[in-house]
Amino acid sequence: MTRKRVYITRVIQEEAVALLKEHFDVTMNLEDRVAYREEVMDAVENADALLCLINDNVDSEIIRRAGRLKIIANYGVGYNNIDVEEASKKGIIVTNTPGVLTDATADLAWGLLLAAARRIVESDKFSRAGKYKSWSPTLLLGRSAAGKTLGVIGAGRIGRAVAKRSRGFDMKVIYHSRNRNKEFENELNARWVEKEELLRRSDFVSLHVPLTDETRHMIGEREFEMMKDTAVLINTSRGPVVDEKALVHALKQGQIWAAGLDVYEREPDIEEGLIKLDNAVLASHIGSATIEARTSMALTAAKNVLSVLNGGEPLTPVNAEDL
Repeated sequence: MTRKRVYITRVIQEEAVALLKEHFDVTMNLEDRVAYREEVMDAVENADALLCLINDNVDSEIIRRAGRLKIIANYGVGYNNIDVEEASKKGIIVTNTPGVLTDATADLAWGLLLAAARRIVESDKFSRAGKYKSWSPTLLLGRSAAGKTLGVIGAGRIGRAVAKRSRGFDMKVIYHSRNRNKEFENELNARWVEKEELLRRSDFVSLHVPLTDETRHMIGEREFEMMKDTAVLINTSRGPVVDEKALVHALKQGQIWAAGLDVYEREPDIEEGLIKLDNAVLASHIGSATIEARTSMALTAAKNVLSVLNGGEPLTPVNAEDL
């Protein structure tokens, strides 16, 4: 009996690859780069499963090229890189990896928050440059998180996990999302507010929304004008949620205190103005970059493929209702 075929667009954790190789013929892009579009298009013609990453653009043209593809397993919680509507039309299941990266991303959000508020990266550069000569009462003064107000936009798994970590800092929590979450409110004494009120009141604003037409540039010039000049913006969700040109202006003009970013509007390109600013902490999309989280992501994607190709149900489908 001919074994089914799986194509993986980039090297992932060996545990997941080994699991798939037990059951299927596996082909993988072994180079340390994003798979070329032509490679993906050729692969899907004969593949039964595509395991792809969030920076692989699996658009309608690629999906229409698919011959017998049963599943597109995305390695990541977001799936805006896939034309899910086109996949559904062809009866292809799309899955993601939610849940397993919640803690890792929440930890990173707090790392960015503290680094930006306390000017840790700036201080590191200062020390490495040999500029640190003595302790000073006014050297690299930052802002405290303790007792301040944390505003969370998006009350999904990661947003709630970020808010929970604020308890150790005795912070007040306000949040905005499409739907209120009573459990979240009761657990953290959090209060739902309109986005405008959240921006005006928060000392720290942390973004945790998916990228949609509604959320694209949801933080821009108008929003920065509402924020405190002492506020810190954190984005670990999707880059285009923030208008980067407006962010550069806000940081330069002192409309807000600082920003901590793990994602970018035109990733991997970063707005040039941001790179030059000391009050912008710039990570390299490492929100889920722990050994534990990335291994779980790879295994979740692989188990989705395994289940679907063996005639079972996907573990974490994103288009189940459409199919």
